[in-house]
Amino acid sequence: MTTVTFHTEGSRITGFEMKGHSGYAIKGEDIVCAALTSAVRLAECAVNDVLGLEAPVKVRDKDALISLKLPAALGQINESICQTLLAALMVHCVQLAEEYPENISVMEV
Repeated sequence: MTTVTFHTEGSRITGFEMKGHSGYAIKGEDIVCAALTSAVRLAECAVNDVLGLEAPVKVRDKDALISLKLPAALGQINESICQTLLAALMVHCVQLAEEYPENISVMEV
């Protein structure tokens, strides 16, 4: 199962962590894993490559982990953009979890 955890401080989403293989299909053919990975990578590219914010990203292949943590002081415009991106990612992950409940778990901590 893939677990997607969104970290929050009050109403602010501070980052996320996606860990584990969904188990929907074998590695390389797993559409559930591909959907999650693509969404997470899109959010990471938007934050770091498009906005240029240099949010730390951790990737560990051994336990199928990718995480991102937003910097504390982003400025009003970048904060708004990042919150919209991460909220959209959360909604997307929840919708996928509803469709594939045996393969995805979404948590907020």
